Amino acid sequence: MRTKVKQNKEELQTKRYSIKYPISAYTFPSDARIHNVFIDDKYIQIELLDGRLISIPLHWIPTVYYAEPAERQKFEISPDRTMIIWDPDKCAINDELRVLDYLKPSVSSYNSTDR
Repeated sequence: MRTKVKQNKEELQTKRYSIKYPISAYTFPSDARIHNVFIDDKYIQIELLDGRLISIPLHWIPTVYYAEPAERQKFEISPDRTMIIWDPDKCAINDELRVLDYLKPSVSSYNSTDR
């Protein structure tokens, strides 16, 4: 089945804007290594070397969430600064948290059939 499309003869006007700053003036995330870690009763906050701050709800990490507050503070930052490690020989927690796992979308969010 064919249909006729009526063409609009109005000219499209393109607006041009001046750009105040060149792309080189912008900062883009580049270094996903840990600078500092802060843990409170609700969040693990990770400050990265490139200035970003990631807040991870404690309830996402049950081993840390259910641990005593003093035990949560007994973490180490890995030598390559990409992980927070709770060593079971030094505290009651046995877990590792990789920063990159919290910077990318989960694969399951793309496989959802809800769309």
